[in-house]
Amino acid sequence: MTNQDILHQAGTRILELDIEGMTCASCVARVERKLGKLEGVEASVNLPLESAQVTVPANITDQQIVDTVKATGYKARIRGAGPTVPAADVQLDVPEHHNHDAGTQLNGIAHHVPAGHEHNSGGGTGGDHMSHGPAAHQLRPRLIVAAILTIPVFAISMVPAFQFPQWGWVAAVLALPVVSWAAWPFHRAAAINARHFASTMDTLVSIGVLAAYVYSSWQLLANPMLTEYPGMESMPGMGDMGNMGGMSGGLYFEVAAVVTTFLLLGRYLEANAKSKAGDALRALLDLGAKEATVLRDGVEHKIPAEHLVAGDVFVVRPGEKIATDGVVTGGASAVDASLVTGESVPVEVGPGSQVTGATINTSGRLIVQATRVGSDTTLAQMGRLVSQAQTGKAPIARLADRISAVFVPLVLVTAVVTFVLWFVLSGDLNASFTAAVSVLVIACPCALGLATPVGLLTGTGRGAQLGILIKGPQVLEDTRTVDAILLDKTGTVTSGKLAVGGTIALNGHSPADVLTLAGAVEAASEHPIAHAITAAATSALPGTGSLPAVKDFDSAPGGGVRGVVALNGSRPGDAGIEDEGIEHEQLVLAGRTAWLEQNGIFPDPAQQEAFAAEEAQGATAIWVAVDGTPVGIVTLRDTIKPGSAAAIAKLKELGIRPLLLTGDNAAVAAQVAAAVGIAPEDVRAGVQPEGKVEAVRNLQSQGSTVAMAGDGVNDAAALAQADLGIAMGSGTDVAIEASDLTVMGSDLGQLVQAIELSRKTLGTIKTNLFWAFFYNAIGIPVAALGLLNPMIAGAAMAASSVLVVANSLRLRSFGR
Repeated sequence: MTNQDILHQAGTRILELDIEGMTCASCVARVERKLGKLEGVEASVNLPLESAQVTVPANITDQQIVDTVKATGYKARIRGAGPTVPAADVQLDVPEHHNHDAGTQLNGIAHHVPAGHEHNSGGGTGGDHMSHGPAAHQLRPRLIVAAILTIPVFAISMVPAFQFPQWGWVAAVLALPVVSWAAWPFHRAAAINARHFASTMDTLVSIGVLAAYVYSSWQLLANPMLTEYPGMESMPGMGDMGNMGGMSGGLYFEVAAVVTTFLLLGRYLEANAKSKAGDALRALLDLGAKEATVLRDGVEHKIPAEHLVAGDVFVVRPGEKIATDGVVTGGASAVDASLVTGESVPVEVGPGSQVTGATINTSGRLIVQATRVGSDTTLAQMGRLVSQAQTGKAPIARLADRISAVFVPLVLVTAVVTFVLWFVLSGDLNASFTAAVSVLVIACPCALGLATPVGLLTGTGRGAQLGILIKGPQVLEDTRTVDAILLDKTGTVTSGKLAVGGTIALNGHSPADVLTLAGAVEAASEHPIAHAITAAATSALPGTGSLPAVKDFDSAPGGGVRGVVALNGSRPGDAGIEDEGIEHEQLVLAGRTAWLEQNGIFPDPAQQEAFAAEEAQGATAIWVAVDGTPVGIVTLRDTIKPGSAAAIAKLKELGIRPLLLTGDNAAVAAQVAAAVGIAPEDVRAGVQPEGKVEAVRNLQSQGSTVAMAGDGVNDAAALAQADLGIAMGSGTDVAIEASDLTVMGSDLGQLVQAIELSRKTLGTIKTNLFWAFFYNAIGIPVAALGLLNPMIAGAAMAASSVLVVANSLRLRSFGR
């Protein structure tokens, strides 16, 4: 987001609305246009979720927003309001989910269930929930009735063998419930819009269906003998009209019934598809624990998880979900975070470890203190980001909305002109009517209205399942144009966790001896460096051997450790001495230079030079001394993530140039770059936080569209400056909030997957729009020329919507 965007939002608040009654892209455009006429108001309306996100200045009241939507012809309810953003305090684009009280939460978890999921199975609106348009369960009975009655109407109208005397009257009676009650959602929407001198695709449907039925009824009443005998009207509705008493007549009862049934089927399938497209978001929000076991005065109490408050201490047993975000205060375990991060390997946690709500405790008993609850939790933030992304619009969607706003009036004019021209040129009233109705039916922009939102809904929902959060639809456009990506080294390309990189032996000892002694004394320490050394020493032991025992252990925070190591057999460095079974005790120290000096140990200049050389190359060096004499140096380095090299190779395949950005020295940066396949000229070393922003700007000034991937607070400014900011989910909240796209895991491969998903989602939307435009561009002229029967036009129009939805739902299989 640019500084202008941030300033534009200063002093405003965000309202989320539930809107009832929208059926197509024209409805969306009308609501946005009406709200946009209020000074300072910006609205983004989502058709599948039947919601809107509205940016409102301080001088506009909530009631004005609701009244404006109602004046447009739709019902609206405020879902929640975000806090006002003071202009003087704006620094970064930080969403409004921090520091909310219960009355100002923009979005609680429960608010983010897509339309249709908040209702009971009977279709009631229960509580203060709105009835969101014709949901699938509401359309089902209308579809069933329409189908049952349409089949005999179609059979007796189209198949002479099924006809009987006065069959036209039977067809009229059977078709009446179809074109009235079953088609009521179309008529109701058309009437509401007509009261506001507006038209939508429902206007086309309603006019087309009523015209077919009324015209047929008029024909039947004007000439009661029209269907007195079977076969008197051969293939009615197809243009081959019989003559009775010199009067030309045609019945279109089957057209009205079949078109209604097809459109209801299309709407029903669309409603189901919207529900499925929102399943990923609903499933995400259902991940949270339902109960928590709280410790109060040493006694365990079961309470609903939503009743937790920050500071509560709760117990998590093996196999249970962690109720909310918190910090472990007791116990140790491995936590399966795959539901949130997408990573399959459980994470080891212990006292002091941060844990995330909805993740699963796999082994030991944990005692956790809640740090974030309700709308501040990671899960709620994920739901908020996904919902906001689905409510927004990509630039490509604006094109569809603009076209839809003028599309329906043009179609109505086209239908009238078609009727007039046909009648003037042919004098055939039935043929003129057929062509005009066909234009109305084929032109309904159902597919156009669904092309973008259903694709976006499905893509972002699938991303949430994979641990990929797309903050807004504009991100889809950004990923398409990105040609350079700056990768922060620590925590992004590397793990940010130290591992033993090598051992230097001194004074006649072997590297294996040095590592064994260091591992033995470090095994009793909880320091991350100690863990790394102990792990390396243990893995280097032959077979199932174990490290020597240690007694009289002592440690100094930030300094080092010491202890007496008991060895059986030959002492390290005494090769060839065979005294198996004899125990040797040695005082071993491991730590920094100051620690050794505090214990009266002073390495000679040559040893100090070797130590300094390792640190100059970016390694963390640790002295190891035995009985007052330095015996070796253990070096530790940040480890490269296993998938980094493959991910960077994939980025190159996608046409994106990877650059390494780090505050480390050039030697370390060059080593990491060479290991993962980044060219030496694309390494930026020794870069401070403000330098990262400058690095982004330099690339932008060279004409590159720049993405930035990072995970730390010092990356936030660069993430905001980049054309596309990508936060690694293992990083800080500040980095995540400053980014456009968040990868909940820490693997660069997931970053590549995020870019691929974004591009694939954009590609799907473009395909949808192409076929929607192509369909109307071809269908309307064909119908106007009289080459398309209204009944076939209705089936084709419904099929186009289903195909667009089906194409979007293919995104659900991404990454499988």
